Amino acid sequence: MQILSVHVGRPRDVAWRGKLVRTSIFKDPVAGAVAVRTFNLDGDGQSDLSVHGGRDKAVYAYPSEHYAAWQRELGVDTLAWGSFGENLTTRGLVETDVCIGDRLRCGSAEFVITQPRIPCFKLGVRFERPAIVKQFLRSGRSGFYLGVTREGELRTGDAIELVAATGDRISIAEANRIHGADTPDRDQIARLIALPALSEAWRDHFRAKLDG
Repeated sequence: MQILSVHVGRPRDVAWRGKLVRTSIFKDPVAGAVAVRTFNLDGDGQSDLSVHGGRDKAVYAYPSEHYAAWQRELGVDTLAWGSFGENLTTRGLVETDVCIGDRLRCGSAEFVITQPRIPCFKLGVRFERPAIVKQFLRSGRSGFYLGVTREGELRTGDAIELVAATGDRISIAEANRIHGADTPDRDQIARLIALPALSEAWRDHFRAKLDG
């Protein structure tokens, strides 16, 4: 397992349908070591902290394994690493294999997997294709968010080590299915909510489903 590319980006204004949209989805590759902080990578930033970033979503990882499928589906010859707004383009970590609560080490930093990504309309802005948001959700190729459990440094080419995988095993793929189900499965939701590493945003979302 390995980091193939590291990306950061600051908020910027982008013209979209006659308006300016503030977004940080455009990321640039970084050469050399990057400091990992509790809330993001050095040089990175989030535009809307009500739905992006924070302790539970400090870093976004996306599997390189999905790029070939996206190139076919979008009808493009190439997609540069970082095209989905990820901080880390990875190899060897896919949604069916990694679970919420898995702990990873990259360079001298350590992380915990907290939730899948649910994209907002800005993914459509990035690709100039509004329909890609629903396409992304249907695909199950969500990638996943990481909380930082130990600050440090990482760089392109670093190995990714699975440090710990304990407790109830709910994969990112399974979490996506639970989230997208037309009829909520209360037992599955209860399992998900019980995971200590689950992000607070997802915990609140599913508690509301149980209450509703």
